[in-house]
Amino acid sequence: MGNPQTLDVLRRVFGYDSFRDTQQQIVDHVTDGGDALVLMPTGGGKSLCYQIPALVRDGVGVVISPLIALMQDQVDALRAAGVRAGFLNSTQDPGQRRTVEAEFLAGELDILYLAPERLRSESAMRLIERGPVSVFAIDEAHCVSQWGHDFRPDYLELSQLHERRPDVPRIALTATATPETRAEITTRLNLEQARVFVSSFDRPNIQYRIVPKREPRKQLLDFLRTEHAGDAGIVYCLARRSVDETAEFLTRNGVAAVPYHAGLDAGTRARHQARFLREEGLVVVATIAFGMGIDKPDVRFVAHLDLPKSVEGYYQETGRAGRDGLPSTAWLAYGLPDVVAQRKLIDTSEGDAAHRRRLAAHLNSMLALCETVDCRRVRLLAYFGQDGAPCGNCDTCLSPPESWDGTVAAQKLLSTVVRLRRERGQKFGAGQVVDILRGKRTAKVSQHRHDELSVFGVGSDLADGEWRAVIRQVLAQGLLAVEGDYGTLVTTETADDVLYRGRTVPMRRDPAAAVRSARATASRERAESVELDAEASAVFERLRAWRAATAKEQGVPAYVIFHDATLRQIATTRPSSVDELGAVNGVGQNKLAKYGEDVLGVVAA
Repeated sequence: MGNPQTLDVLRRVFGYDSFRDTQQQIVDHVTDGGDALVLMPTGGGKSLCYQIPALVRDGVGVVISPLIALMQDQVDALRAAGVRAGFLNSTQDPGQRRTVEAEFLAGELDILYLAPERLRSESAMRLIERGPVSVFAIDEAHCVSQWGHDFRPDYLELSQLHERRPDVPRIALTATATPETRAEITTRLNLEQARVFVSSFDRPNIQYRIVPKREPRKQLLDFLRTEHAGDAGIVYCLARRSVDETAEFLTRNGVAAVPYHAGLDAGTRARHQARFLREEGLVVVATIAFGMGIDKPDVRFVAHLDLPKSVEGYYQETGRAGRDGLPSTAWLAYGLPDVVAQRKLIDTSEGDAAHRRRLAAHLNSMLALCETVDCRRVRLLAYFGQDGAPCGNCDTCLSPPESWDGTVAAQKLLSTVVRLRRERGQKFGAGQVVDILRGKRTAKVSQHRHDELSVFGVGSDLADGEWRAVIRQVLAQGLLAVEGDYGTLVTTETADDVLYRGRTVPMRRDPAAAVRSARATASRERAESVELDAEASAVFERLRAWRAATAKEQGVPAYVIFHDATLRQIATTRPSSVDELGAVNGVGQNKLAKYGEDVLGVVAA
């Protein structure tokens, strides 16, 4: 049955009739004083798992969060629901901090957000010791793991919380953790005795698509125009320069876009983040410095113009799409330069050999996801140790790619690289190797007399683009490596297995451009299946206009008032009384009292 108090808070404060998935087990366990490690996907409702115990237990829930730039919005959202919330971080002046500290000590808060670097000071630790703490919540707990993708040194201090206050239950939460990351979280936070809750990592509303990279910015623009015109979304690039140029390119082509990266001044970053949270239909082009903790529910797409460094990072980033459960797209353009660039970054990275091996393992898993001919969702879930059936909603399910025996092509490629080194003492990048294989008598080929090599022209059966796909996949399988600033190709020890020991090399044939339009059609059909009828659509648009005006007046993001999913339910059911409106998911008592009459007036208009 569960704890009736926690269910009452869920309904009365947050406006939901029932818990999802493992939420109730987690909430009741922590409310009863137990420690918990929670692995739950983005959009799965992690925050309720610590917010409700904080409201039911005596004292103040202390939430450790690295998301300084978002704390104000998190607090605004809780206050809109009638929760007494505050935060302490470096953005406040001493007077503001003293006020919040006094409220905390007096028990006048329900929830206090605290930046992890605050815990480096003894004064903050003494505050924790003196205050009435009901629960410690460690959000984004993967930040404690050096194996993970977003390590934060400040998180290493968090074991002190239990040492100082062993009487307070702790809940550590993350949206992504492999078995290695999970083990490190457990050890570093002294959570060996905690109960572990693992939800499904599947996000069925997200369509995963990985396309061959040709002209990535033009491909991105086509994707946005045909499938996500006017939608809010995030575009990730590896380098700051790419961020700036892509944002400018989109703006020039009629897509409202702003850049976000660490090279911009703090004020510009804050303005762009605030615009993204408060405006509808804005695209943020960013490095991975952007996005953690973004609670914007209506992000309809996440696009990558460069290959992510790990599956964990990719999953975390794509998970920022579709938090409201509506159809969304994770789109990645991927090609040979990505593999070359990532291999080079690993070879030149700081750290010992073990660190480089970890980075290589992360990259190999990401490459396997890109090159698979099987369901991407199955591969993604398997990375996190979970089973899944083919989803029917990723590119490889919608348009199954052709696989082929690339052994002979790989042998030709590897032989060319070997002969260049053995016969000429030379190493070249992919472009020159392709020209030799294709038998092109370019000026560079003639200069180095590469047309005299026995392998010259042995690859005329494949086009340039097909050879680049072969090189990409041979690199991905670890048969070739990349050296130096110019990305020259060299064989690895395992290349001999293909050249001399009979190892076969299965490959994926890149799909034709025509398949992409079919995918776009399938995506549009899915989106249309959840569209409102004409009358409900008109009500929905009136509600959005009312919400936008109300949010602007209060200086908060629109989703703090109501999520799109809540407005859609109101538009569909068209409640005519306060009681009927109160039955809508996401309309708690505080919001019902504050906005009920206005909403009913908009619906009836």
